[in-house]
Amino acid sequence: MGKTALENYQARMRRVLDHIDRHLDEDLSLDVLSDVAAFSKHHFHRQFGATFGVSAHRYVQLARMKRASYRLAFHADDNVTAIALDSGYEAPDAFARAFRECVGQTPSAFRKSPDWEQWLAALEPLDRARSANMTYSPADVTVRDFPPTPVAILTHRGDPARVYESVRRFIEWRRSVGLSRDIAATFTIFPCDPRITAPEAFRIDLCAASDRPIAANAAGVTSGLIPGGRCAVLRVIGSSENLERPALFLYRDWLPASGEEPRDFPLFCQRIAFYPDVPEHETITDLFLPIR
Repeated sequence: MGKTALENYQARMRRVLDHIDRHLDEDLSLDVLSDVAAFSKHHFHRQFGATFGVSAHRYVQLARMKRASYRLAFHADDNVTAIALDSGYEAPDAFARAFRECVGQTPSAFRKSPDWEQWLAALEPLDRARSANMTYSPADVTVRDFPPTPVAILTHRGDPARVYESVRRFIEWRRSVGLSRDIAATFTIFPCDPRITAPEAFRIDLCAASDRPIAANAAGVTSGLIPGGRCAVLRVIGSSENLERPALFLYRDWLPASGEEPRDFPLFCQRIAFYPDVPEHETITDLFLPIR
């Protein structure tokens, strides 16, 4: 199979993931998905599993459960019955059983106190499938000046599997002070590499652009600054919860060939479009590598 044929095949399979993300409330049977890919329904289930390492049925279930879990954790006003119906279940009790089998907690228990480590493990096949065949080229990188940006910062320290506890606390603080995502730009700073950092030493900074004075608060949010300067910028479209692959491309492939030198500030990103506000394949994240 030549390169062009392979790329076409992969594009057809990824088109299926895009269709699933756009139509989670609709019929996503094998007949429907095989038509989207324009493959025989007699072979499609094997093709999907071979390409993404998870069955199409399981992928759909996990995608629906992921959206439901976000709504439970971050949107307290969303009714559980409405979430169940939007997830394809006719009754809340059927949804509750399926959610517990998938995530390990009932919807009400997850809403109250999510077990993020178990959640990450349950949804790992989804992230792996979404990252399959994700590639970048030097042409995808632009160099631009980033302006000095005052920010409100909440620093997560410790096990990266529990970072969503800090995310939820930060979201609640932002809402309480009127710095919602549609008002203030959202950034994340990555001071360490999770692949080589011990869990207890792990750190990540959650940021919202703001030049307001920050009053003492129980959330632990303080003021800070993302310094201005030249940056290599790689736009990541699609799932942005795991940015290791695009970060690896910047450090391993782009930086050595560019002739540039990194500046004394960590890798950071700006979250442009968010899941689940947009379908997962439409999330947009700009990854910044500060350079001299």
